[in-house]
Amino acid sequence: MSKICQITGKKAMVGNNVSHSKRRTKRKFNVNLFTKKFYWVEEQMWISLTLSAAGLRTINKLGLDAAIKAAAAKGYLTEIKYLEY
Repeated sequence: MSKICQITGKKAMVGNNVSHSKRRTKRKFNVNLFTKKFYWVEEQMWISLTLSAAGLRTINKLGLDAAIKAAAAKGYLTEIKYLEY
């Protein structure tokens, strides 16, 4: 599974590694990702999403259904993992 937020589309960035030597190297800044389960009321089912902290705040602000529709329209959300309960 790639390290990309399914709601905001955030992914790892590359930047300079600050050191006190002449050698220049690059480093990778990973995204704060975690897997979270939600109950999607409109579809009456549990789903699992890989989110960043900013994605979780977006869901809290807009609501789960609106955030999923916006992410699908932008192309960030390609598949949803449905959970069986």
